[in-house]
Amino acid sequence: MRRSGPDLKSAVLRHLAVAGLVLVIGSGGVLAQSGTPAPDQTGKPPAASSADVNRDNQRKTDEFVEATQAINGPAGNPECVWLGRRVVRLMWLDDLDTAFRHLDLYDRFGCPGGHVQATFRCLTRFGGQIDPKVAETLSSRIHACWINPGAQPQAAAAAASPAAPAAAGNAAPAPAASPSPAPSPTPAAPAK
Repeated sequence: MRRSGPDLKSAVLRHLAVAGLVLVIGSGGVLAQSGTPAPDQTGKPPAASSADVNRDNQRKTDEFVEATQAINGPAGNPECVWLGRRVVRLMWLDDLDTAFRHLDLYDRFGCPGGHVQATFRCLTRFGGQIDPKVAETLSSRIHACWINPGAQPQAAAAAASPAAPAAAGNAAPAPAASPSPAPSPTPAAPAK
């Protein structure tokens, strides 16, 4: 006697029941997630308003125009300014692999590699004045160094100049200079 008929039916029904159960459990999670999204709990500030975005775009445009007017030659071209400042930023942030890929693009546009080098040298002079927590200080310093790679930090420039006035309130008063004797007149050499 064969009893495979009912056993086969129950095996097929068990498989269908398991598949249906998996489907019901899976769809419950999907339905639970399709409700209204929860408010943003990441602590990030809300997205910038369109006025802020427009102001930022205008500032970027003004920086490109300023670079074009201040720099003669290809280093003042907008594509060279954008790529070059990006290369300098990546080098400062120690992302050298990405910086070298951008530097290849910079070279492809015919931009002068020496300007990137001079800008990075300028940026390293200002390293102590860059606040790593405020991204805008790095951006503004890179732009200033791009425009004028020969810029010197204020503290070093003040120390280098001998006539730099001392900071008021922090410096001790200088001792009075003692009068030096007047030089004695020397006899004139006879004319020949």
